[in-house]
Amino acid sequence: MDLRRKEGSGASIPTSSMADIAFLLIVFFMVTTIFKLEEGLPISLPRTQAGEKIPREKIAHIWVDNLGNISIDDLIVGMSDIEPMVLAKLRENPALIIAFNTDENTPYGTMDEAMEQLKRANALSVSFTTALIEE
Repeated sequence: MDLRRKEGSGASIPTSSMADIAFLLIVFFMVTTIFKLEEGLPISLPRTQAGEKIPREKIAHIWVDNLGNISIDDLIVGMSDIEPMVLAKLRENPALIIAFNTDENTPYGTMDEAMEQLKRANALSVSFTTALIEE
């Protein structure tokens, strides 16, 4: 009987499925973790008391589309016609509000040129809207 001890026979842990177990644990913790959303500061926005409907005579609509076509109150005009037409309308009604409407794809240079025309006409009350004008 040989009672000698073998030198290289130690206990070994199989590591072939270790990566699978690690990824399963990562997925489990990602799915079950609850993140607290930041609530921020409470904001109280002011509310309007009453809306005022403005008569059509007090508003002049200027439409500029993405092709450079301009219309003032449904009359198609050129870029150089904006200043004289707005001046004439402001002489008739000094409290006139200019509603400047543009297509969202209108080039900035076209809008800038139209705004310069409104500045030269001394149009002080201008509201801006951007809406897609479908053709």
